[in-house]
Amino acid sequence: MARRKQTRGACAFCKKEYTKGGMKKHLSACSSFNEAVRKAEASKKKAQNLYHLVVRDAFMADFWLHLEMNGSAMLEDLDQYLRAIWLECCGHLSEFQPGKRRYQKPELDMSLKADDVFPQTKELIHLYDFGTTSETLVEAVGVRKGKPLISHPIALLARNNLPEVSCKECGKPARFLCMECVYEEDESGLLCEAHAKTHPHGDYGEPTPLYNSPRTGMCGYEGPAEPPY
Repeated sequence: MARRKQTRGACAFCKKEYTKGGMKKHLSACSSFNEAVRKAEASKKKAQNLYHLVVRDAFMADFWLHLEMNGSAMLEDLDQYLRAIWLECCGHLSEFQPGKRRYQKPELDMSLKADDVFPQTKELIHLYDFGTTSETLVEAVGVRKGKPLISHPIALLARNNLPEVSCKECGKPARFLCMECVYEEDESGLLCEAHAKTHPHGDYGEPTPLYNSPRTGMCGYEGPAEPPY
């Protein structure tokens, strides 16, 4: 079986594209990122631990983020960030657990700071919506001492590009998802713009746009919030 091509994503500083694994190596050498660090160090902000987090959907490896989280920031801040950039649809409950297997350990208090959490465990699982659950894996892959890059407690370092998928009717790039096909016909439901207009949709309404989020097609998801997150 041919190995599946890895999703690439863009560095938030220089816009060059790499895979999720290659991005970590790139950031350490990225001149644009290092320039942003130098500017931050010249500010009057207080230095603290800054945790490099690699975030990915537990089931769809195409969706990933590289983030930098202030040591003073709480898990609640990370929860709100994940909701804004990936998950929020109907105000569902959510929680963090240590490790990467759900329901193995008690949930973590949202008021815990990154400095309290990541020295104890390098991996977390985030659960959003306990009906149609989204599972997100968070791994701390590094830490540096310095001044935060932005005023928000979490900075976006890199993000995957919208995965390239094909219309099930014609093979052209898909831009929409038909939920009736997914749930009733057990098909991909992926449609180009032209076929999304002519495709029968029954009781499931119009096709939903494809968003750069693993939450696409789940519950009432209608896309991410406007940045900054």
